[in-house]
Amino acid sequence: MIQLSARESTEPSIPDSEVVKRVLAGETELFEILMRRHNQRLYRTARAILGDDAEAELVMQDAHFQAYTHLAQFAEKAKYSTWLTKIAVHEALSRLRRRGRFVDLDSLAESERGKAMLVSQARTPEQKVLNSELKNMLEAAVENLPEHYRSVLVMRDVEGLDTSETSECLGISEESVKVRLHRARALMRKQLYARARVTGQELFSFHKIRCDRVVAAVFERIRAYLRLTIDD
Repeated sequence: MIQLSARESTEPSIPDSEVVKRVLAGETELFEILMRRHNQRLYRTARAILGDDAEAELVMQDAHFQAYTHLAQFAEKAKYSTWLTKIAVHEALSRLRRRGRFVDLDSLAESERGKAMLVSQARTPEQKVLNSELKNMLEAAVENLPEHYRSVLVMRDVEGLDTSETSECLGISEESVKVRLHRARALMRKQLYARARVTGQELFSFHKIRCDRVVAAVFERIRAYLRLTIDD
C-alpha cells in the first residue's frame, strides 16, 4: 500500500483525471490516492444521510469499489469527486429505503418537536471545555435535522459543494437545493453557529484510523475482484 502523508493524499498535486487514467493503465495501487483524497467527503455525505458511523463506512467501501469496477465508464463531463459522491449517495439512499425510515420531512421540520430538537443548550461555566461542548452541540443539532435537509447542509456548508454539484449528486433540482438549504439553516439557527466557535471542517471528522480501515477493506475487495477477472 502507498505510504502517503495527509497532505499528499488530499492535495490534488496530480489531478483526479490523471490518476484515473493511470489506474486504468494498470497502476492499480494509485487508486489509494483517490480514496484518501475523497474519503472525508464520502464519510460526511453518507453519515448525513444515514446518521450512523458504521453504515457510513460500509457505504464508502461500496462506493469506492463500484467506482473502481466501473472506472472505464467515468466520463470527464463531471469531476471525479462528483461522480463518486453520486455513487455514495445512491448507495446511502438505498440503505435508507431498506430501513423503511422515510418521514414527512416538511411536517417534521415545521413541527414543534422538530424545533424543540434544535433548542440551544445553556453555556457551561467551565471555559476550558466550552469549545468541545459547543462542537458537540453543533453536531447534535445537525444530526437532528431531517435527512433531506441534513444532506444538503453538509454538502453545501461543510463540504463546500456549489448548488450545481449538490443538485447533481443528490439528483434533485437546483431550486430544491436552495430551498432545503434555506430551511436547514433556519432550523440550525444563526446563534447556534455563532456560539459554536468551531469550523465546519471539524464537523463529523473522518479520522485517519477510519481512512486506513476503508482503504484496506476496499483494496482487499479489489484484489479479490482482480483474481476473479484473471481466472476468467
